[in-house]
Amino acid sequence: MGSLPPPHLDFSSANHGNEHHHHQEISEDNLLTLFKSQQDLLNHFFKHLDLSQTLDFSRVLLSTSGTVFFTGVGKSAFVANKISQTLISLSFRSSFLSPLDALHGDIGALSSRDVLVLFSKSGSTEELLRLVPCAKARGAFLVSLTSVPGNPLAGVCDMNVHLPLQRELCPFNLAPVTSTAIQMVFGDTIAVALMAARNLTKEEYGANHPAGRIGKSLIFKVKDVMKKKEELPVCKEGDLIMDQLVELTSKGCGCLLVVDEHHRLIGTFTDGDLRRTLKASGEAIFKLSVGEMCNRNPRTIGPESMAVEAMKKMESPPSPVQFLPVVNEDKTLIGIVTLHGLVSAGL
Repeated sequence: MGSLPPPHLDFSSANHGNEHHHHQEISEDNLLTLFKSQQDLLNHFFKHLDLSQTLDFSRVLLSTSGTVFFTGVGKSAFVANKISQTLISLSFRSSFLSPLDALHGDIGALSSRDVLVLFSKSGSTEELLRLVPCAKARGAFLVSLTSVPGNPLAGVCDMNVHLPLQRELCPFNLAPVTSTAIQMVFGDTIAVALMAARNLTKEEYGANHPAGRIGKSLIFKVKDVMKKKEELPVCKEGDLIMDQLVELTSKGCGCLLVVDEHHRLIGTFTDGDLRRTLKASGEAIFKLSVGEMCNRNPRTIGPESMAVEAMKKMESPPSPVQFLPVVNEDKTLIGIVTLHGLVSAGL
């Protein structure tokens, strides 16, 4: 491997006891030097990566009919687990296999349809070398991802991908900080390549993240977040406004939903309409019906529409609204979706 002198940093104070700790600091120049050095080291990886090996590896993962298992020891184990989780989120069958647990029973998860990917910087990790014959006995296809040429692990696996590593950023060339960054970049990039090859849609990706905002915006429909039945502030158009104040204020929707005898929506009457009517009519409001003052052309939405579309419709011109009545094809009222409800649902 090539050599790169470590960035010059002053570690002398670490050798003089605790009395010098208050003198320790990190300068902007030192940080800049470190980031530039790491960039150079990563660029070495990108320039020297064998794309032919990488393509073969990608095709093996894409074509497997079983599960793609990842394994590693130490920091490489964290990377292996993370890459496995990334593939799972992209709808691939994947899992992390601890090399220690594998030798104590978990090897039973492997079958001849599976692929086992072994992350190891040196390719001489004892735990992985002990795992190889057991995994081969199960018939799994083994791929090593290593950075030291001619390593023993590469020699006993079915396939090896060399991850070019010039040196670690660590000034002693010991702490695995560049090698793990390379492993992570390599694994995640392969995951995206597989995602593209499988033509994974945004909706399918969202379905794997139902608790997140992305997933909710792609999964939740209006019918999933709307209020319905007894929660609806319903009245008839002939009802007096003053008789419906409790209904207007108690349901937490900020409006009345005016319906006919067949429960079809006629219009809406909001708390804003109440204030405007009171200001314009004064005491005459006691004799006014809801139907006389309601909005007979409100924005509405259907129950099968996406919840995120409801939010967009609320925010659209000429002015934003706080709710949308939910109606079916014949304008029968079946619910109401509110801005507060959408926000509470995580949208």
